[in-house]
Amino acid sequence: MPDTDPTSPDEPRAFRQHRFTLQPGSTELILVRHGESEPAVPGRPFPTADGHGDPALSPEGREQAAKVCARLAGEHIDAIYVTKLRRTQETAATLVLTSGLAPTVDPDLHEVHLGEWEGGALRWHVAEGHPLAARMVEEERWDVIPGAEPQADFAARVQRGIERIAAAHPDQRVAVFAHGGVIGQILAHATGARGFAFSGCDNASISHLVVQGPRWVLRRFNDTTHLDDTLTIAGQPPT
Repeated sequence: MPDTDPTSPDEPRAFRQHRFTLQPGSTELILVRHGESEPAVPGRPFPTADGHGDPALSPEGREQAAKVCARLAGEHIDAIYVTKLRRTQETAATLVLTSGLAPTVDPDLHEVHLGEWEGGALRWHVAEGHPLAARMVEEERWDVIPGAEPQADFAARVQRGIERIAAAHPDQRVAVFAHGGVIGQILAHATGARGFAFSGCDNASISHLVVQGPRWVLRRFNDTTHLDDTLTIAGQPPT
């Protein structure tokens, strides 16, 4: 809307800049990557849940989880979503307790399945410079790993999960505790970016997405201001 001065009819119309405004029916998604999980040790694979590596949070991850939940406790949150993997559930636990909101497990937002590199193998293959790890980064897709989830299937189920949550929560703000690969896929879809353009979000970071029907708007990425004494480890894989 133009800003006009009715007392000065001869003045030209002036158009101010305005802040982003939520449209009716929009859903705000606060995307939280889980805290740091237990270290991967060759020969000691993580326990699995439906074939997915399912490590618990490390002590550092529990500290990160407490910090991100303390920050979100000061915001209005209408619903909490987690995945079937315990690192997201453990990260959300304090917010669940303080808010009184029962978490919903979304069936589509668990981490990408890594095939033969499940159970922690991705971490040491990346650290050791495995040729397939280099190819994965170069091609920006997970399914160069033997037996990994096809990229198109991964993208489709993540989109399905976000659309389901948005349809269930018009005009609400939802905290979604998820995984690095999933958040990267969500934001790549929202922006039309390369596959791994947003794969580097930190543990316990916050990203902010607004879903307005078919339009997904990225408002914030990798906000870690609540982690002021937490260091980022260069090259940490996003699972």
